Amino acid sequence: MSDGPVATPDQLPVEPAFAELRAQGFVELRSNNLGVRIAESAAEVDAVQALRYRVFYDELGARPDAATAASRRDVDEYDTVADHLVVVDHDLGAGPEAIVGCYRLIRRAAAAQVGRFYSSAEYDVAKLVARPGEILELGRSCVATDYRTRGTMQLLWRGIAAYVLLHRVDLMFGCASLPGTDLDALAPLLTYLSRNHLAPAEIRPRALAERYVAMDRLPPDAVNSMRALNDLPPLIKGYLRLGGFVGDGAVLDEQFNTTDVCIVVKTDLINAKYSKHYERRVGWVADIEVEE
Repeated sequence: MSDGPVATPDQLPVEPAFAELRAQGFVELRSNNLGVRIAESAAEVDAVQALRYRVFYDELGARPDAATAASRRDVDEYDTVADHLVVVDHDLGAGPEAIVGCYRLIRRAAAAQVGRFYSSAEYDVAKLVARPGEILELGRSCVATDYRTRGTMQLLWRGIAAYVLLHRVDLMFGCASLPGTDLDALAPLLTYLSRNHLAPAEIRPRALAERYVAMDRLPPDAVNSMRALNDLPPLIKGYLRLGGFVGDGAVLDEQFNTTDVCIVVKTDLINAKYSKHYERRVGWVADIEVEE
């Protein structure tokens, strides 16, 4: 923890590769000691990767390969092209040590540098890629244990909403995870999602044939919808509150010990449900109000 004055984000040096968003207006949104902004240095991206390792591998039981275990970093080829939305606790300082939450954001041009979106390893997303306008893939979301509060999640959603407005994103998507790979245990949740939140055909991703797991697994009278909704992970419930949909089929991710579903969200629903009002200012997107 720093004993001296804490620099505000516009006072920190910004590496050239991370300067574009600031120039366009995304500096930081604040809520008391917490702020949300885009990572601005390679050191901050490294801190994001270290946080992801602690959450995904140390806490949630993902299985690292030798290189990942040695580095204690969750790293892949998409990290170098993505924007990394970070939550920082200014009480911890002004540098990488202050990062307590993250979300990886990949737009169309960034995915083109790799040749595909991350989700393409699990889902056929051709219908989404073929749509005109900007699309945004969300992924690798995690928050440090002591910061898993409603306020932190609201701040992350405010950051995503600001990013969507800044870049005129029309549609968001990405893989979201249910814990574990026991399909019998997850059957009520998968069945509920398939029957109540299946994406319209024109924007419906489908799990790749070799990885496809049917989601509609139980008879209609065997699923308590209210209980299933309550039992969903908070992140998936958040997407559904935004008016989100799921794709056709789930995918088992043995490395991360999860069962994945593909989420699709039209951003006009974000504006309708999560942005009661907003205004665009120089260097700032303000007044985005988020409900739980």
